[in-house]
Amino acid sequence: IMSRKFFVGGNWKLNGDKKSLGELIQTMNGAKVDPNVEVVCGAPSIYLDFVRSKLDAKFGVAAQNCYKVPKGAFTGEISPAMIKDCGVNWVILGHSERRHVFGESDELIGQKTAHALESGLGVIACIGEKLDEREGGITEKVVFAQTKVIADNVKDWSKVVLAYEPVWAIGTGKTASPQQAQEVHEKLRDWLKTNVSEAVANSVRIIYGGSVTGGTSKELGSQKDVDGFLVGGASLKPEFIDIINAKV
Repeated sequence: IMSRKFFVGGNWKLNGDKKSLGELIQTMNGAKVDPNVEVVCGAPSIYLDFVRSKLDAKFGVAAQNCYKVPKGAFTGEISPAMIKDCGVNWVILGHSERRHVFGESDELIGQKTAHALESGLGVIACIGEKLDEREGGITEKVVFAQTKVIADNVKDWSKVVLAYEPVWAIGTGKTASPQQAQEVHEKLRDWLKTNVSEAVANSVRIIYGGSVTGGTSKELGSQKDVDGFLVGGASLKPEFIDIINAKV
């Protein structure tokens, strides 16, 4: 089995200004971080240029969303071409807030994924079930359906990181137990083996998101099929460094 490089994404969401993000960037640039971890920070689109110019080149930067075409009459949207023009190489797509707050459909997220990958961006593709879906026993059905739409739009899996984020654990302080996370990650890997290929199943990084903190990251990160994290609130604090170094 090939080893998968641990991946830690920070999703800053709708937070920060030049002052506070500048301070966070200084902290990150000066920190001792595990060189075996790939780190990518998801900045608000208006700060992508600012963040990319200040953040050490060893850290990646991601947009938090993008549209499915290169340019046109789509007021308020940004395209992969624009993201790349700012020196940024990643985009987060299908985050539960895009799905459930802004009403993005599986189909739209699939189209965005295809276009972002065709444009040469790496994609952090998010999937996850809501509380009533977990309680109703349909977690697998929901995450497999979401994964299928993403998979149908991927030609090159080396540019994709799959982020499993149980919606009931995002920003709630509830974290899936390491066992719950591992169980879903393992089932997702089996799904990829059956529906894509064994090689992809073994190589693709499946990361966990949902109230990850410095305190929970070590045990979560030690699970066999958990290849990293997508971190929300804690990615704006110095403890983000502890999360990056969870495997040390």
